Amino acid sequence: MSASSTPLFTGVVPPVATPLLPDGGVDHASLERLVDYLVTSGVHGLFALGSTGETAYFTDDQRVEILRTIVSAGAGRVPVIAGAIDLTSARIAALGRRLVETGADAVVTTAPLYTLNSPGEVDRHFRAIAAGVDAPLWAYDVPVRVHSKLGLGLLMDLATDGVIAGVKDSSGDDVGFRRLVAANQAAGHPLQLLTGHEVVVDAMLLAGADGVVPGFANVEATGYVRLWDAAVRGDWAAARAEQERLNRAFEIVFQPQGLSGDATGVGAFKAAMKARGIIDHATMAFPTQPLDEIAVERIHGILAELDLLPDATRTGAASPGSAS
Repeated sequence: MSASSTPLFTGVVPPVATPLLPDGGVDHASLERLVDYLVTSGVHGLFALGSTGETAYFTDDQRVEILRTIVSAGAGRVPVIAGAIDLTSARIAALGRRLVETGADAVVTTAPLYTLNSPGEVDRHFRAIAAGVDAPLWAYDVPVRVHSKLGLGLLMDLATDGVIAGVKDSSGDDVGFRRLVAANQAAGHPLQLLTGHEVVVDAMLLAGADGVVPGFANVEATGYVRLWDAAVRGDWAAARAEQERLNRAFEIVFQPQGLSGDATGVGAFKAAMKARGIIDHATMAFPTQPLDEIAVERIHGILAELDLLPDATRTGAASPGSAS
């Protein structure tokens, strides 16, 4: 589908976490509450079924179920982009069609997983998916998970041919992102460019990013909205100050030790979300290990220092307990 018909995904577009019940089922009540928290905090869109949403751990039916709740809770207040992430172009297109039928305004996917493909084959992959999904397609550049980076030439070829509408950049390659911003601008800005590098959002916006996809917004969305608003009005000192405050809170992800990347990052987010009363449980998708009590207590301490805990929790009425 032509990129020109895409909804305008700019500003703060959080990757929505997926709250789970202790038995591993989707906690739809908490998910509804989370979506309402994000939207009422002023975010500009929602990214469903991304890495923070633990999408890799769910079946296609569960993914559709999760998206249905996000779309329903969002109630059309902001656009929704959904991740269709799988092994092959055909499977991704099939899932993408289901996500669009469920209410996604756009679909985002990665380069092929597991297979070893050339840039030319990756190009064919994206073109096949775009042809098979009746919604704008975005490219998700996340080499830490896919083990290959989407090249500048590839992205711009796909953009100028109307194959992709935007890029969600989680590469951590700031030089590459600056080059992509410059090439995109020179081509007439066919792409919307969102950074997933949430601890340097101020710098990425100054460089020309169209917005941010911050996992930590599940914990503290208002800070990212304030940061975005400051950048829009050109108040870079205020943007930097807000970024530094967020980064102090982001220290929660460094508290778990000896766990996987998913357990450390998303686990810390969920522990903090539970502590703030946004979700009811901090359960991780199986087989991801839960955080231990020491890590949870440290996370609570960081939140308390920044006045991000409910009054009852700060005064000791709520126990950190376990992260399940």
